[in-house]
Amino acid sequence: MMISIRRSSTGRRRTSAAVALGAVLALTATACGDDGSGAGGGDGAEGSGKGKIVFWDNNGGVRTDIWKEIIADFEKANPDIDVQYVGIASTEYQSKVDTAIQGGGLPDVGGVTASMLAGFAAQGALDSLDFRLAKSPLNGKLNKDMIESLRAAGGGDNKLYSIPTSANNGVLYYRTDLFEKAGLEEPTTWDRFYDAAEKLTKKGSNEFGYTIRGGAGSIAQALDAMYGQSGITSFWDSTGKKTTVNDPKNIEALEKYAALFKKVTPAADLNNDFTKMVAQWDSGQIGMLNHNLGSYQDHVKALGSDKFRGIPQPTGPGGKRVQVSNPVDGVGLFKGSKNKEAAWKFIEFATSAPSSSKFNEAAGQVPAHMDAAKDDWIAKAEPTKLAAEALSDGSTSIVQLPYYLPDWNTISKAENEPNFQKVLLGDMSAKEFLDTLAGQLNEAQAEWQEQLG
Repeated sequence: MMISIRRSSTGRRRTSAAVALGAVLALTATACGDDGSGAGGGDGAEGSGKGKIVFWDNNGGVRTDIWKEIIADFEKANPDIDVQYVGIASTEYQSKVDTAIQGGGLPDVGGVTASMLAGFAAQGALDSLDFRLAKSPLNGKLNKDMIESLRAAGGGDNKLYSIPTSANNGVLYYRTDLFEKAGLEEPTTWDRFYDAAEKLTKKGSNEFGYTIRGGAGSIAQALDAMYGQSGITSFWDSTGKKTTVNDPKNIEALEKYAALFKKVTPAADLNNDFTKMVAQWDSGQIGMLNHNLGSYQDHVKALGSDKFRGIPQPTGPGGKRVQVSNPVDGVGLFKGSKNKEAAWKFIEFATSAPSSSKFNEAAGQVPAHMDAAKDDWIAKAEPTKLAAEALSDGSTSIVQLPYYLPDWNTISKAENEPNFQKVLLGDMSAKEFLDTLAGQLNEAQAEWQEQLG
């Protein structure tokens, strides 16, 4: 079955209203063949619970080593199951899955974050995991907020299509050695952040105060900086129909943030995704980096734990901290799998307390399994400890991004990352950029609300 597509007034391609919601959830994956992986078309099959399954890692290269370690543990405990690992870069993962949904060759199991969940679910590619979780030892042991985040991102049917592995959080990393040398205070406020960015920049010595993300993944980081400075705490206005991204306070905040490019940042930032940005910060003389908990171990390996700190995002006027939500990460079961019993065994093992602890210690993220969240390593990983405290002590307001919109990833990545680069280069104003983004989001929200009835 092919999914009908239409072109909206903004020129974007999106699934039609007829495909979304109820009709969509009845669709099967369009993969018609069986590539030998065990994940063919249709609704798949429970299988024997033995044999081969294929796992696609949605952060290949970055998380390859830890996933291979977990897979080895699983295969040792389940010698009659063979897991084939396929690592796919995070920037390519969604398009590869979308292509496989249309043309065949989906895996049995794959990484499914909240940000991409609605799109996959809308194409009928994922199995609901509610009944499996209800009968599992995992039931009642996973963080309720992470579970609800994944339910909400699924597209409106309140089904669970991904079992959470971890939660991420925005972090401001700064070089303590450079700050101490310059006599600067810790960048706990946005005023201190901008002051430090300027004072740490010495272009003649190739020293910069900050590195900005201009390549893949730039929109979420820009939104974080915008809402963090404006203090606006909701993505939609009181009607739920219009986004706040182009609120005048956000426009002003983006203008100030984008003006950092090439003034206090390297010119190479224009095309840097997170891996290049992180590597540049780890190897160079750059004062600050906005990323998330996931790069903590990279910084430790490159710099040692005594030359930097990772703290929650800066606060604005009055000590208020506002952050945009970071997508909960998880693993999902693709509907076409011919060996769902074995695939579910792997998901259970990968999200169990021992595996959750091992994975998140390597990733520097907050474990979804509540027993793993009590392990000693969290207290020793300062950014993770501080992030967990900031999220639980009432000091931080979270702006929930609309991951439930099937168009969210397309809007926030392919359609607007090039425009953000134009803003950095001065070829587009912050207002024009945000007005364009707002128009697309408002249209997507209206269509979604229409489909919900």
